[in-house]
Amino acid sequence: MKNIRIWRLAAVATVICGVIVLTQCTSCSEEAAERRRIRAIADSVWTYSQRHPEGFTLRIDSMTQPRRGIMVSYAATQGCHERSQLDSVVRHALHHDGYVGGWPNSEDGRYYFDSSRLIAEDSLAAALNFARKNGQHSVYILSLQENVPTDSAMARIVRYGSLIVGSTGDYRPLSYCEPETQQWWGFDIDVLAEIAWRIGIRGCSFFKTTWPTLTADVTMDHSPIHLAIGGITITDARRKKMLMSEGYLANGKTILCRAADSLRFCTLAAIDRPDVRVMVNPGGLNEQFAMQRLPHATLLRHERNEEIPALVAAGRADVMITEITEAPYYVRTDSSLAAPLLDAPFTHSEIGVLMRKGQDDLLRLVNAAIRQMKADGTLRRLCEKYGLAYTYE
Repeated sequence: MKNIRIWRLAAVATVICGVIVLTQCTSCSEEAAERRRIRAIADSVWTYSQRHPEGFTLRIDSMTQPRRGIMVSYAATQGCHERSQLDSVVRHALHHDGYVGGWPNSEDGRYYFDSSRLIAEDSLAAALNFARKNGQHSVYILSLQENVPTDSAMARIVRYGSLIVGSTGDYRPLSYCEPETQQWWGFDIDVLAEIAWRIGIRGCSFFKTTWPTLTADVTMDHSPIHLAIGGITITDARRKKMLMSEGYLANGKTILCRAADSLRFCTLAAIDRPDVRVMVNPGGLNEQFAMQRLPHATLLRHERNEEIPALVAAGRADVMITEITEAPYYVRTDSSLAAPLLDAPFTHSEIGVLMRKGQDDLLRLVNAAIRQMKADGTLRRLCEKYGLAYTYE
């Protein structure tokens, strides 16, 4: 009986040992398979990096590049720049979010790899917070192909929670604030909404400025304005004092007059006469144009730009100096008015976004959003909505 018990114990021990050995062998086999898989993916990523020296972001399970989202690198894989280190990056990515990024460092000439997280583009605040927790200096918006530094002007705007926008609100159909409801509408307001959405800002509030005080309001110390928009012409004088975006709407000086006088005012010479009353809003480029190009005309100044067309129609002035973006709106809405020189503007310029100096990161994002709007047809559709000429073919 004793021998039988010993035999049974030996049999059980043999089975247990076999199970342990089998488990260890299976585990070793799985680990070896995992290492081979990681090595194969790392080889593919390495090869991909050779073909994309400018940098990339890859979803490693499909070896495809995402087109939208905000990429943020993990601290755990920072500093990896050799093929021998790439396996650890891939392993981390497989156990986390499944993305690997590669980028060239111009300072040391090395090409770095990181395990990364993809965050939705409408969650810039979350992306910046994740970056700070991981000791990263910036995040990368894929659709705009732009970095947002964690200590930048843009990051401060995100932390504030709203984009504060300066605008005169007197320039139909670009930027207008309804006096009774304080509702803002217009082409530039729609452009602003598109830009804000594309750069990851969900809230906008308005600071009502005026043409005479626009520069001072934007450049003053501790100005609340992050950017200004609304029929603002790009000029060298403004660029010396402030930052201006790329243009998003063609513009030029023209006139508005009574329809009965449309044949009378066919040239600047016909307008530049003492008996012609030319009305402008003070402080802007319209006033400058009238003073420089119409020195003999009788110059009248009226504070509220949006009231001048009605004053011309009522006979209080003969001509309004305006722009090709503004004149068509008043011709459409008041049959007593005409813009006889609309197709032959006196000047040629573009409208852009204005901001104070020191916000270069914000300027880069705004420019990237404008280029994207031109490329995807959004800007053309907005021009058509407001009856404006689209010139960016």
